[in-house]
Amino acid sequence: MSSPATAPPAPTSLKRIVAASLIGTTIEWYDFFLYGSAAALVFNKLFFPGSDPLVGTLLSFLTYAVGFAARPLGALVFGHYGDRLGRKKLLVLSLLLMGGATFAIGLLPTHATIGSAAPVLLTVLRLVQGFALGGEWGGAVLLVSEHGDARRRGFWASWPQTGAPAGQLLATGVLSFLTAVLSDAAFGSWGWRIPFLLSGLLVIVGLWIRLSVDESPVFKEALAQAEARKASDATAAEKLPLVAVLRHHWRDVLVAMGARMAENISYYVITAFILVYATTSAGVSRQTALNAVLIASAVHFAVIPAWGALSDRVGRRPVYLVGAVGIGLWMFPFFSLIDTGGFGNLILAVTVGLVLHGAMYAPQAAFFSEMFATRMRYSGASIGAQFASVAAGAPAPLIATALLADYDSSTPIALYVIAASLLTIVAVGVAKETRHRDLADIDTADEVADKAARPEDARVV
Repeated sequence: MSSPATAPPAPTSLKRIVAASLIGTTIEWYDFFLYGSAAALVFNKLFFPGSDPLVGTLLSFLTYAVGFAARPLGALVFGHYGDRLGRKKLLVLSLLLMGGATFAIGLLPTHATIGSAAPVLLTVLRLVQGFALGGEWGGAVLLVSEHGDARRRGFWASWPQTGAPAGQLLATGVLSFLTAVLSDAAFGSWGWRIPFLLSGLLVIVGLWIRLSVDESPVFKEALAQAEARKASDATAAEKLPLVAVLRHHWRDVLVAMGARMAENISYYVITAFILVYATTSAGVSRQTALNAVLIASAVHFAVIPAWGALSDRVGRRPVYLVGAVGIGLWMFPFFSLIDTGGFGNLILAVTVGLVLHGAMYAPQAAFFSEMFATRMRYSGASIGAQFASVAAGAPAPLIATALLADYDSSTPIALYVIAASLLTIVAVGVAKETRHRDLADIDTADEVADKAARPEDARVV
């Protein structure tokens, strides 16, 4: 009899599960990226009007960074309850929190209306966004990974990863449309609220789809086994997921964090810092740079499933290493192409960068899922991914901007990304290949390890 990890569900069922995860992650990344775009366009004027324009922009971006700070907390809380109660329930909660906070931002009074309470409320809502996103990623990729079979897990699990470029395309597209059809005064007065209020409609669609899918069979079986052990031995208390992760999988957590370094840092340098560098150092207009990122993001969306499928054929580690090595080698050509100021070269620089990023991002979902046992998988994958984002993605644009200001050269920035690439190469290089790993086998191995560590448990009949 096949285990849930090796018996694939019906294609229609799996496609519905993939759609539920993809739409949910797209909505959540739409909300997250929308805030970043609005922080650059209007929040500095609407919520920090008493400051110097540059200081207002920095304060606006500071509230953006606050979202990253809340993500590890979201990983801990959602990971704990996701491993105890199930993936589906927590995914519904994360979508409600993220969508509700984004919708509330669209209704938020500005500084002109309620004074200093406005930026305080904005910061609180941004914290809620970050908290929700910290729990979203792990649940979304696990729901797909645990439903799919090992032979094509990399391909199917990579689809939720396309939610990041899809969300960025959606957020930027909506803002570009509104700025094109509305005057600056209308957009600054009320038009900026529309994309945030639109999130409410998107959440309804996302909830309708997510509520229609079932809990993962792997989790159901692991939960049933845990309850059976508890029934047979009343003294056997199940460990907290976080404690179990640190006991059995601390090396895997470190590998996941190291693997995230090049992926996370390169992404925000390529998509966020590029808007600063291209406009200040290469003399490119902001709209031109934004268009290049939009075109490259569309390609990024398309190549992620292809990289995921390749990881099913050759392994997670080889594909991940191609991305890590490639992004390090690409950094100097990347900035050289941008320095030319040509739109075609700008598109080429960003597109190749995101294609190489996709080689790391695509297999990441399956790779991290296959590292951890079922009853600690949500916690382990989320902790490894989200704690790394605080050290990698959150400060990356700020570090790159500071290096540019201090040295007036792209060389230190390229070296910064190369250093991250080397760290990722080491982390992935020492990791074990997980392709075709049966998710149930990890549970068995951990149970055996527990009994070996506590021989008295082995005597319980």
